[in-house]
Amino acid sequence: MSQPTQSQFGAPYPGGPEGFVPQAQPRNGLGTAGLVLGIIGLVVAVIPLLFWLGGFLGLLALIFGLVGLGRAKRAQATNKGIALAGTILGGVAIAAGIAMGVVTVLAVDKAVDEINKSVESVATEDAKNQEPADAATDAAADTGEEPIAEGEILAGGDAVIYDDKLTVTVSEPKAYTPSEFAIGHTKGNKAYQVTVVIENAGKEKFDSTLVTADARAGEDGVEAEQIFDDKVGSGFDGNIAPGKKVTVTYAFDAPAAAKTLTVEVSPGIMHDATQWELKL
Repeated sequence: MSQPTQSQFGAPYPGGPEGFVPQAQPRNGLGTAGLVLGIIGLVVAVIPLLFWLGGFLGLLALIFGLVGLGRAKRAQATNKGIALAGTILGGVAIAAGIAMGVVTVLAVDKAVDEINKSVESVATEDAKNQEPADAATDAAADTGEEPIAEGEILAGGDAVIYDDKLTVTVSEPKAYTPSEFAIGHTKGNKAYQVTVVIENAGKEKFDSTLVTADARAGEDGVEAEQIFDDKVGSGFDGNIAPGKKVTVTYAFDAPAAAKTLTVEVSPGIMHDATQWELKL
């Protein structure tokens, strides 16, 4: 006679003999999570701007790993090695995050110092660049003369000072005798020579290739043609180094009755042209 599958005091156990208890599943989740977070935290911790996130993930990995080790000790989990690895990686990620944080703070502090030094250097350089203009102003004050700005019409011997400390001076006119083979001189006209001096008091070299000098004569302002011969007409050429000056002589052909000669000098496309009103 078959035995009933029912206990004396309770309901029958389904699918098995009397007294069978199902085995619990291992709780390995936190140990595995600790390992994954430890790996990710260690990678992120060495990134300069994300070190804080790497340290936080490392802290979570450390906590999950310790909990996983506790479960393995109580036989509730079977991945003791994984939980241990997660715990170790979590601690390493925390240490790496702290170290990278210190390095980042030091790097930012150094960058700020470099920026401050650059700002101070620019300010100092500006102050030095201002000194020549101040010196020119002081010199003019000592001689009782006012400094002349660009754009004004000047007299012979006056100098114009540009913002980049370039100084241009045109002398008083002198009578000039063209050579036999001169170009630009018309018979019956008179020739006059002027000396143009360009001084570079700035910090950068000045390219004088584009310097031009033109003139007009008399009240009607007729063109005074430039004269070219073996003595005049070569013009400016090449660079003028800081602290140096170059002198060039020009000659112009003017009607015999002209009483004035207006000479216009243009240092180049970066400078405005300036005129000198010269008495003949």
